[in-house]
Order: sequence, then C-alpha cells, then structure tokens
Amino acid sequence: MKTTLDIDDALLIEAKAVAVRRRTTLKALVEHALQREIHPASPIFGNSSGTDMIEISPYGLPRLKRKGAGMITTEMVRQLMDEEGV
Repeated sequence: MKTTLDIDDALLIEAKAVAVRRRTTLKALVEHALQREIHPASPIFGNSSGTDMIEISPYGLPRLKRKGAGMITTEMVRQLMDEEGV
C-alpha cells in the first residue's frame, strides 16, 4: 500500500544513508523499524523475558549478538530454532 509521510529532512537523509550502508532500501528500513516498534517482543528482536540474543547487522540481516567468548551456546541456538519453528 502506498502512503505519504511528512518526515523531517535531517531524519530522512540519515535514514537513506543507513539504508545505503545496509545495502537495503528506504522502504525496507522503514518497514523493519515499524515492525520493531509494533512487535517489540517478537523472537527476532528479543523475547518477552528481555533476553535479546539477536541483532540486526549493518546489512539489515539478523545475527546472534556477540557478548563475549563462549556466551552463545548450542542450546541457545537450538532454543531459538525451536521458537522459530525451524
């Protein structure tokens, strides 16, 4: 669906720059931001217990957060896969 938004010029310029760095489109960036705002507890952005294990890479792809050596275990990966139904 198409719509028109009035966005601050400086914010739009910054958003376009982020989209270019992530090798994605402004549309994808805005949709992604809206998804995070509307569904903040979805598994890809962290679960309801507040344990955020996944972040979005500079290229707009999900990846496991790096919190130090040995912090991400096989069991953690399996749990995430089970939550996603993979």
